[in-house]
Amino acid sequence: MSQPDHQGKERFQYAMNLTLASVAGQVGCLTLVVIFLALFAGLWLDRYLQSRPLFTIVFLIGSVPVTLYLMFRVVKAATDRIKPIQKKSIPPVIEEDSDRE
Repeated sequence: MSQPDHQGKERFQYAMNLTLASVAGQVGCLTLVVIFLALFAGLWLDRYLQSRPLFTIVFLIGSVPVTLYLMFRVVKAATDRIKPIQKKSIPPVIEEDSDRE
């Protein structure tokens, strides 16, 4: 294996690792935001309607499918942006007739 080819693979792997770390960070932050929004909205609504744990529990349980859907959308958008590596086109091998005289 030649040196430039090896460096190209290392750079690709490094870029792929950064992309995966970025997507994981986005999903983690998004999950925290959704859970905190559900928690604070539930606490506020429970205090306003004096129904102590009801809305907090309902909103927290309801935040699970919302979070899963948003995770799916973020990961799908990230994978759509990743372009596949195009292999170099190799010209077709032309076989010559061996019985030509």
